[in-house]
Amino acid sequence: MRILVIEDDHLVADLMRQVLVDDGYTVDVAAAAEEGRQLVSAQAYDAIVLDLELPDRHGIQLLQDFRREGSTIPIVVATAHDSNADVVRALDAGADDYLPKPFANEVLAARVRAAVRRGGARSMEKVQVGDLTLHRVNHEVQCHGQLMNLTARQYALLEYLAMRAGETVRRSALLEHVWHLKFDPGSNVVDVHVAQLRKRLRDANSTVDIRTVRGEGYALDVN
Repeated sequence: MRILVIEDDHLVADLMRQVLVDDGYTVDVAAAAEEGRQLVSAQAYDAIVLDLELPDRHGIQLLQDFRREGSTIPIVVATAHDSNADVVRALDAGADDYLPKPFANEVLAARVRAAVRRGGARSMEKVQVGDLTLHRVNHEVQCHGQLMNLTARQYALLEYLAMRAGETVRRSALLEHVWHLKFDPGSNVVDVHVAQLRKRLRDANSTVDIRTVRGEGYALDVN
C-alpha cells in the first residue's frame, strides 16, 4: 500500500515517513501543495496525510481541489491547528480524519490504517491474482485458501508485483519501493528475495510465478 505525506517540515515529514514505513507502507513525501498534486495525478495512493500550512497554498484549498476533481482518496489532515472551527472546516472540505500535532506515532499509524480500511475508489483491501489473495491491510497472503508464511519483505515484494501483474517491473523500481533505496547498492538483494519468494509460491503449489525479464526486471505471471 502506498501513502502520500504532504508536509513542508522536513523533520516532521521524515518522522511520519518512518512511522508509516515501519507499519508496512510505501511512502512518498511532498513538501508543497503543487508537488503533492502532481504526485497524485501520476500515482495511485491508498491514503494521504495532509498538513494545512504549506508554503505555496493552504492545505484546505488543496483538499477542496482533490474533492472537486472527484478524488476519493482517504485524506487524514495532520496539523498544529486544533480548534473546533479548524476541525469542522477540514472535515466539511472533505477530510476523512483530523489529527492535531503533536501526536503519538502509534496514533498516526492507527489513523492511517483506519482511513485505508474505510477506503476510496483507489483503495483495494483485497487483491486477487490467480490463486493468490492478498489482504493488504493486515499484510497476509492466502493460496488456495491457506495462509502463506511470508516475511515482511517478501510480502512487500509480492504486493508490488501483484499490483502490476503481467507488467515488467524494473529492479530499480523494486529497490525504490520495496527497499526504499534511491540507488542500486550493487548487491543481489533483489534476486535473492525473488528466488526465495518463487520457492514459497512453488511450495504452496501456486499457479502464480515470477518471470525474469532478462536485462529489465521481473513480471508476475499466472500460468
